[in-house]
Formats: sequence, C-alpha cells, structure tokens
Amino acid sequence: MKKKQKRQQQVKKEEKPATLGDLLNQDIMQKLKEQQQQLKAEEEQKKQAELERKKEEKRLREKNKSFEELLSESDMDWKRFK
Repeated sequence: MKKKQKRQQQVKKEEKPATLGDLLNQDIMQKLKEQQQQLKAEEEQKKQAELERKKEEKRLREKNKSFEELLSESDMDWKRFK
C-alpha cells in the first residue's frame, strides 16, 4: 500500500503545470518581451511630455499674472513702505 502512495506522490511531483512560456516558442516570447519594453518606454515618454507641458503651463501662467495678482500674493506688508 505504501509503494502505491509513494508512486502517486512521485507522479504528482513530476507533473508540473504547463506555463504560457512553455507553450509558446522562443521567437514569440522574445517578440512579446520586446513589445512590452517598447510599451513601457512609450508610457514613460508620455509621462515626461505631460510633466513638461504642465511645467510650461505653470510658467506661462506666472508670466501673465497682472500686477494686482502679484501684489495680492506678496508676503510683504506694503503699509510699512508708505
């Protein structure tokens, strides 16, 4: 009885579930990995472009502020300089 149990346990240990990498050939796996890297690079470029756009937008907003806006944002106490 113990021999049958040992055989069944050995058979179960040897049977590994097939992974996607095992089922696909190496060329397809390589192409998928390259595509994944390419998509990551594109996503990073989009993030960088969005960050640059926001910086430029903020710079232009600061540049185009009126004197009243600049005065109201100032921390100085203008009453002392009258």
